[in-house]
Amino acid sequence: MSTQNFSYSFTTSKSPEEVFNILIDPKKWWIGLHNEIITGNSEKLNDEFTFTAGNGAHHSVQKLVELIPNEKIVWEVIDSNLTFSKKTDEWTGTKIRFETFKENDKTKVVFTHDGLTPQFECYGGCSSAWLQYLKNLEKELN
Repeated sequence: MSTQNFSYSFTTSKSPEEVFNILIDPKKWWIGLHNEIITGNSEKLNDEFTFTAGNGAHHSVQKLVELIPNEKIVWEVIDSNLTFSKKTDEWTGTKIRFETFKENDKTKVVFTHDGLTPQFECYGGCSSAWLQYLKNLEKELN
């Protein structure tokens, strides 16, 4: 049985600092597709923000649990209500992570949703939504 987490990566000519300043604020990249509403903060450890999309179909609360400036951001999903899944709290306890690495004259951005695996009922819909957001982010950074 596979336990592979959802992951996506890309490179950009932007500096790690420029990339980090966008990633740390979900209002700058986790928007524009499904009537998202993001409230709260994500600047320092233990900050929390709420993400609601699809007119309430997805509601989750993320807590910033790890932060290495210009290198790593980790949010733990501390509450979730996915009305389109039988197990509505499927995201609770998972972690959303960005890591950046200098790669020659580029910055590599690696996104991983730890715990979002193919065994999740929402994996198909959630992974394709992540791809939409991440491809938009990639376009914005290139």
